[in-house]
Amino acid sequence: MENAAFAAEAEAEKSHWWFVGRRHLFASELERANLRCDARIIDIGTGTGSTLRMLRDLGYSCVTGIDPSEEAIGYCARKGLGPVTKGSLPTLKFDNDSFDFVFATDVLEHVENDLRGLEEICRVLSPGCQALITVPAFKMLWGLQDRQALHKRRYRKNALLNLISAAGLRPIKAYYFNYLLFVPILLARKGIDLLGVNLSSENQLNTQALNAMLGAIFRFDIRTAPIVRPPFGVSILVVAMKPAALTSDRRKSSNACQ
Repeated sequence: MENAAFAAEAEAEKSHWWFVGRRHLFASELERANLRCDARIIDIGTGTGSTLRMLRDLGYSCVTGIDPSEEAIGYCARKGLGPVTKGSLPTLKFDNDSFDFVFATDVLEHVENDLRGLEEICRVLSPGCQALITVPAFKMLWGLQDRQALHKRRYRKNALLNLISAAGLRPIKAYYFNYLLFVPILLARKGIDLLGVNLSSENQLNTQALNAMLGAIFRFDIRTAPIVRPPFGVSILVVAMKPAALTSDRRKSSNACQ
């Protein structure tokens, strides 16, 4: 991600409707995993700390953050959301079966070999435990945010599920979300490209009133998306499990994911 995009994200993530709503969505999925507060959690690709903020507020005490950008790590540190160490997919410097829950949210689209990245997520995840994965959806939505964030691709749900399965994980839930704003976001991105608008991030296209309105729409969206399973959305969420059959001979003393 460009440094200017990091700066825009760092300023926006605490209160911007998309970051706030996404944290609510992640928190609801995390609650269903029934993790203890001392479960070993890794946030792969922390960015400027949005998911770390959520985990801190929920009281999780054993959280590891990694990001390839010194800029992002610095923002997390200044916000008191660290420590975050330097690292990235597809090479994680952790032992097999190290974590009880993996967050890989809006990360795979940055990775050259996304299958290898998913295999690495599977490797560090403990057997019987879960990973929460999100990616941007639909190539037709490609625009300013993808370019500024240095994305390599956008996904369709079935293709993503095939990749996740090929990596050794078992998808247990998958759905598009941010579906109610799909058309407005598509039109806005086409308009930005047509007019040649130069911004560091789409997050800058916001006002207090707009933030409140879009926040209300997005809250409804994330409550209903897991139920109605819409056929489209701006993003895809997958919860996947590492099958117990993939366990190594060494079992962790803490079975915090059960």
